Amino acid sequence: MTGQEGKDIFFLIRNDSRLEIPMKQSIIKMVREKGLKLTPQRLAIIDVLVDKALFHPGASIIVREAKKKVKTLSLSTVYSTLNELSRHGIIKTIEFDKMENRYEGDITDHINLVCKRCKKIMDFASPLSIDRKKIARKAGFRVTDTRLECYGYCSACNKKSGRRVIAGFF
Repeated sequence: MTGQEGKDIFFLIRNDSRLEIPMKQSIIKMVREKGLKLTPQRLAIIDVLVDKALFHPGASIIVREAKKKVKTLSLSTVYSTLNELSRHGIIKTIEFDKMENRYEGDITDHINLVCKRCKKIMDFASPLSIDRKKIARKAGFRVTDTRLECYGYCSACNKKSGRRVIAGFF
């Protein structure tokens, strides 16, 4: 993120064929495929999801930022839209017990690294893959969602506390 207004920032995600495509384009395509309308409110919310993708924004950040484009946007509209997009598998809702739910447009399998101090959430591309067919075959269990998280402290919080990070290998 550059923090400069007017600059387009693109995040690439993988689709089912493992091709990387821009996240906003992918989300809009899925909205249309599900037969949902692309209203100015939805587009403003999608823009925030893409612009703030590294932060995995909560609804409070989304409404604050999206209101810059659509002044009449309400928190209830944001929650309704996020729930609908999540229900249709267009975005992921990351639910927490002790902090605000977060949202992300990257619906591919990856690990979320959650900092226990600053609450930042970072994506980590996992070398692990989950074979849903194998799980179904062996356990008789149909996987509908996957959520992988690691909790700890980000590099900025480690520096503040003076902790050393020991690197390991997968």
